[in-house]
Amino acid sequence: MAKIVILTGAGISAESGIRTFRASDGLWEEHRIEDVATPEGFVQDPDLVHRFYNARRAAATAAQPNPAHIALAELEADPGHEVLIVTQNVDDLHERGGSQNVLHMHGTLFGALCHSCEHRWPAPEVMSPTDSCPSCGAQATRPDIVWFGEMPYRMEEIWHALRAADLFVSIGTSGNVYPAAGFVADAMHAGVPTLELNLEPSAGRSMFDEARHGPASVLVPQWVRERLG
Repeated sequence: MAKIVILTGAGISAESGIRTFRASDGLWEEHRIEDVATPEGFVQDPDLVHRFYNARRAAATAAQPNPAHIALAELEADPGHEVLIVTQNVDDLHERGGSQNVLHMHGTLFGALCHSCEHRWPAPEVMSPTDSCPSCGAQATRPDIVWFGEMPYRMEEIWHALRAADLFVSIGTSGNVYPAAGFVADAMHAGVPTLELNLEPSAGRSMFDEARHGPASVLVPQWVRERLG
């Protein structure tokens, strides 16, 4: 059985209509990153942060999985492949596309986290600064999103899977955001073959054994058809 670790980034969700994380002007959906994607921004203006993520949650709910998401689920369902998807995306399009073995290293729009006691629970459709934590009662509810300055989730598990893989594939990611941008180097040092499927060459393109460039909704189904014969 072939063990494949697949990293996915904003490029795969962009084709479902979800805007990429950061535009060239350094803004995310017209907001400064510091205001909506840092613990300090949350402390400064929790109402703004909640309004921002409520809108992102609504947009993610309205989006639909595209052929790339669906193809990855087909690969996972094949008995000859053991697939782990490590996604930087905070939407649930992989799951709704049929994938089951998905790690959200940057958290999810559909989770809530207590800023005080770190209790986690499913997020309601609309969150507010006045929401109380069901565990400690503090009005410190935040989205369960990994912000700048925070450690991504389940890194030891990801690194272990990466080093034990037969293939590492990076899909729709710029190669600029660490630690995910370092996965290709980890794979290379472990002797794991690597493949990039991206709209354009990423910052780490030179480290990949093979790269194909174009829309994920085209490249990923083509690659999966090759794998499945």
